[in-house]
Amino acid sequence: MKILVIGGGNMGMTYTQSFLRSHVTTAENIMILERSREKAEELKKLNLGSVHGQPETCLAHAQLIIMAVKPQDAPFVYNQISPRLHQNQIVLSIMAGVTIQTLRKELGIGKIIRAMPNLPSQISHGMTVFTSTNDVDRSELVQVQNLLNTTGKTLYVEDEKLLDAATAISGSGPAYVFYFMESLMEAAVKLGFTEAQAELLSWQTFHGTVDLFHKNDFTCREWIQKVSSRGGTTEAALATYEAEKVKAGIIRGAEAAYNRARELGNS
Repeated sequence: MKILVIGGGNMGMTYTQSFLRSHVTTAENIMILERSREKAEELKKLNLGSVHGQPETCLAHAQLIIMAVKPQDAPFVYNQISPRLHQNQIVLSIMAGVTIQTLRKELGIGKIIRAMPNLPSQISHGMTVFTSTNDVDRSELVQVQNLLNTTGKTLYVEDEKLLDAATAISGSGPAYVFYFMESLMEAAVKLGFTEAQAELLSWQTFHGTVDLFHKNDFTCREWIQKVSSRGGTTEAALATYEAEKVKAGIIRGAEAAYNRARELGNS
């Protein structure tokens, strides 16, 4: 499959490098469309594939077109590529909030896949939720999923609305984790540790806990019960979280992120 990546930014390069690192394709089958001359020159030195400045030199050869640009740059891209697209090409969009309906209207083609990756995709530990139009046949969908799998785990959903929910959970989720880690670090410093010590305590606790969760079959609630003892330190902390409505706040935050994703999709 000949792949065209539109946009040489972080996510565009995350996909390109993941594809090559996983050997699901070769540099000969990858094209990168980057309008910034300075950025294009940098990309050429990396030998990730052929680098192009204009769509007319690459678009016709692509079977899969990955739109890895910011949503605000989308109108410019639509104008550049829509007159040159044909119905057998597949467009994979990772633009947050841009709906399949919008992509159909602006691009004039039927084979569209919309995906929501997250930050850990950069190190092949990401979570990507994706959906597609009925025009994309099963073999094409499997091919694209194999590509997406190079960046971590994937989840296919029938209902496009769940991509907004995925934005609120896995898309924004890394920021929530960092927020809690940062809070623990600040607490550790307040209790007398140095910043370096606080970072180590927080990071290793998160890393070990997630690993423990994956290597056993207990639920989060069961693990909480295992760590807690009646009248103990963990119970004291959890009681404070309950009194401060921390869990409810986290849920409301995810709902706010979801509502914002819906707003962006309708704008």
